[in-house]
Amino acid sequence: MQVVIVESPAKAKTINKYLGKDFKVLASYGHIRDLPSKDGSVDPQNDFAMLWEVDNSSKKQLKSITDALKGATDLWLATDPDREGEAISWHVLQFLKDKGKLKDINVHRVIFHEITKSAIQEAFKKPRHVDEQLVEAYLARRALDYLVGFNISPILWRKLPGARSAGRVQSVALRLICERENEIDVFKPQEYWSIQGLFNTLKKEALTANLIQFNGRKLEKLSISNEKEAKEAITAIKTSLFKISKVEAKQTRRNPYAPFITSTLQQDASRRLGFTARKTMQVAQKLYEGINIGGDTVGLITYMRTDSVALSTDAINQTRSFIEKNYEKRYLPATARSFKSKARNAQEAHEAIRPTAIARTPQQLESSLDKDQFRLYELIWKRTVASQMASAIMDQMEVQIASADKNTVLKATGSAIAFDGFLKLYQEAKDSEDTKENGLLPYVKVGEDITLKDVIERQHFTQPPPRYSEASLVSKLEELGIGRPSTYASIISVLQDRNYVRLEKRRFIPEDRGRIVTAFLEKWFTQYVEYSFTADLEEKLDFVAQGKNNWKQVLSDFWKDFYKTVENMKDLSITDVIDVLNDELGEHFIGEDRTCPKCKIGNLGIRISRFGSFIGCNRYPDCDYTRPLAAGAETEEMKNTPEPRELGIDPETGKMIHLKKGPYGWYVQLGEAEGKNKPKRASLSKDKNPEDITFEVALSMLALPRDVGIYPETGDMIIANIGRYGPYLNWGKNYLNLKSDDVYTIGLNRAISLIAENISLKEGKNLGLWDETNEDIIIKTGRYGPYVESGKWRASLPKGTDTTDIRLEDAIPLLIEAKNKPPQTTKRNAKPKTTGKSKTKAKKDS
Repeated sequence: MQVVIVESPAKAKTINKYLGKDFKVLASYGHIRDLPSKDGSVDPQNDFAMLWEVDNSSKKQLKSITDALKGATDLWLATDPDREGEAISWHVLQFLKDKGKLKDINVHRVIFHEITKSAIQEAFKKPRHVDEQLVEAYLARRALDYLVGFNISPILWRKLPGARSAGRVQSVALRLICERENEIDVFKPQEYWSIQGLFNTLKKEALTANLIQFNGRKLEKLSISNEKEAKEAITAIKTSLFKISKVEAKQTRRNPYAPFITSTLQQDASRRLGFTARKTMQVAQKLYEGINIGGDTVGLITYMRTDSVALSTDAINQTRSFIEKNYEKRYLPATARSFKSKARNAQEAHEAIRPTAIARTPQQLESSLDKDQFRLYELIWKRTVASQMASAIMDQMEVQIASADKNTVLKATGSAIAFDGFLKLYQEAKDSEDTKENGLLPYVKVGEDITLKDVIERQHFTQPPPRYSEASLVSKLEELGIGRPSTYASIISVLQDRNYVRLEKRRFIPEDRGRIVTAFLEKWFTQYVEYSFTADLEEKLDFVAQGKNNWKQVLSDFWKDFYKTVENMKDLSITDVIDVLNDELGEHFIGEDRTCPKCKIGNLGIRISRFGSFIGCNRYPDCDYTRPLAAGAETEEMKNTPEPRELGIDPETGKMIHLKKGPYGWYVQLGEAEGKNKPKRASLSKDKNPEDITFEVALSMLALPRDVGIYPETGDMIIANIGRYGPYLNWGKNYLNLKSDDVYTIGLNRAISLIAENISLKEGKNLGLWDETNEDIIIKTGRYGPYVESGKWRASLPKGTDTTDIRLEDAIPLLIEAKNKPPQTTKRNAKPKTTGKSKTKAKKDS
């Protein structure tokens, strides 16, 4: 028996069909071990020794592997053909060696870029050893991420309460987003005018031209900056006689795009299909691992984590043969096209993303693919075929019209597609307007008179630079040489998971927390969020993979300066942090006028407490004005809201009920503090306006928690209350979140009905079998709401989801996303490392 190890069960299932009964293919389910979240997992004082720990979820897979090796003759490591794949093979190999499970077993490493029968069988004919250089590049990267995360993150937590961990590459991506937002904040629109002349030729054909020269001066975009200047130009045009002064016609060629690499696939899928980077990679993973086509599982595309634009000779021949058979002869260039990556750190060992069989058209597969799979496959197929098609030919024409004194000149341009070439099949979404045919201009000759029909002026204002979309952020990271194909999706996900950025209308907006973290890192960790530094470090890791750099020397060079920076942070005071934040972000959060609106004497500034950051008056405790830390938080609604006020006397206690505002918003309070006894309070929910809080409303809020009635099944009192996660019911040790029911008015019958539904959901509802785990998908409810699970995988349902409407096909994408999501380390079970000797708690960088 021969044992084969791959990453995923879907990949294992496909490959097993190609290898026959003498092979047993098992999945590792990704990485089997990682650096434990504790001090000392990477020890700079001991030649950067690394401590590895098997993940609990991997123990079952490792037992299956070790059991399968009993009596086996060969072990084949067939994980993905990139650094992560090489690292997974290395981890499996090291684990088995440490356990003494490889005695008399031959170990082979095989790689393939597509999961097809021919590719698999060919790969198994050419085995090699695990590539130590690729492994060392992985080890260096993992150690760097650990050292940065375990040293910067604790400093963030101490100096910026409420901040999350800081990743080595994620922090640089966050800086990009925040810098763009800073540009938008300081942007001041400029007025400018454009002027067009509408002309008739001698043959009465219309011609529209733009003013490009006035009073002998060449005009730029902003040259005409106000209406007065525009009117002067219009008057000059209307009082002049014009002739054709220049006619130029030429043909240009437009070459096809290179086949997709990871970043360009993510960018075009975002623009054309509206896919996130994560979704693009999930769908591509499925196409790569295999789709059931006519009862057989077939890998439809090559490996999707690559930065090479090269195509194999076989793929080029397949593509040219397809073009020759299905298009006119002129669409096939005389020689095959070859492409070379322009990225500074591109690795050319891989192949571009392409279909495994060009003859397998999207239309042939449509019935076998779901909607997203079909759309992405079609995109990849078209891009690949178009890359080997003939260039498009464009007819372009330019006509200039000048006044008799040559002081006023207008220009008209036109174009038409003379031959569509590759554009017949494919063009990038961002360029669709560029290649749209707008027609050639009418035929005219130099010196020909032309008649002015009308003049049109338009007022414009310059626009701020656009916020980054997923596509443009990935493009920028690639341009700067930051990150790698396999990391773009996770970089974006981590920034959103940490609430450093949010995505609105498919554009990234930095959260206030993200801007504060960036300002902090730019001030005290300047070098480590520099784009050039991060890109240079990536290049050094590439050199490690190529055998040109020693990986421990790279770590040593990095650690020497980084350790000094971390040590210097010990003397940093909170006051120093506050001063910098107010200098850098005060205008953003507060505005130019920082006068306290309450005392009219003090100044507002950013303040930091153990609960997080907020805006407060510098005359505290004499003035207790505070508001949440949020740009524009002092809305018109809040400005018009009366100052904290008395609402009335509570009839039961005789104490005054107040409406007040604190660091976290508005609340009502019963009486005042008496010694160490704090007064009873109730916070306003997001849907409540402070202006609408009356005495009666405040009484109902302070009445919580309230008894609803006895739950007959257990005899416990059902209590309605509002907690950290919103309104809920509590009976005995059980809790149930309320979604649409009013916590102040819900009755006993309704409460019992909701509890019964919740208990039914807790016991679970079977949705059907999931092929990925070969186990049923069960829908249940837990402490944080409803979720679906199958085997060891679990995924929460989106907020507000009606559990009665969830079907098998709805649950599967959620579980796939959860399965592919990197494991998160929680603060509770993590220990950070501030220095080589520190025991300060910290979190591992994701």
